[in-house]
Parts: sequence; C-alpha cells; structure tokens
Amino acid sequence: QVQLVESGGGLVQAGGSLRLSCAASGRTFSRFAMGWLRQAPGKERAFVAAISSSGPSTVYTESVKGRFTISRDNAKNTVYLQMNSLKPEDTAVYYCAASNGLTMTPGGYTYWGQGTQVTVSS
Repeated sequence: QVQLVESGGGLVQAGGSLRLSCAASGRTFSRFAMGWLRQAPGKERAFVAAISSSGPSTVYTESVKGRFTISRDNAKNTVYLQMNSLKPEDTAVYYCAASNGLTMTPGGYTYWGQGTQVTVSS
C-alpha cells in the first residue's frame, strides 16, 4: 500500500508558477507510475500528467503541454508537478495518485492523496 501526501498548493496570479510535491510512504514507490489529476468546482476529476515508474516516460493533457512538467525522485519517494504560466482555468484541487501502469484514465489509479488547492487569480 502507498500513502500519498500533497503539498505546495496556494493562491497565485495568472502567469505565475507553483511547484506541487507529493511525498509517498512505503518501499514500493518506485514500482508505481504516478499521476497528477485535478478537479475544478462542479466538474469531474480530470487527468493532468503522469510519469512512468522509472521516469523516462511522461504524458500530459493537451491544455498543460509546454506549461507543466512532471518529475519524480525515487530516492526521495517524491513526485513533483512544476506549473508555469498558470491560467485561471487551472484553478482546481490537485491530486497525486499511483497506478500500476502509465495511464491517463482517472479510474486507472489505485492510491490517492488528499489533494491540494491551487487557485489562480486573473
């Protein structure tokens, strides 16, 4: 089992940057693909980015390509999401999640963190 704790959310102006972190417990972190997903008010949870277990492969939803970067440090059991050029439409609760394989489908994730709020003001 993996326990996930996100941090780094907050309030930022449009055009600004934030870096989210997700710390994982357990010795099996490096075996999981990791993803970031988000849920805006009144909307379903949506995929943002994912990285393979060893890190060479990444995937992004189209709306964040070129602005967001996912990375991981298996020695620190941590996955990151660097978010640049933030837009008001990026406002959401951001969740870190673990999956047995690289996937863009929210239902494919087994373990979830509690979420961290990101608010982008215009």
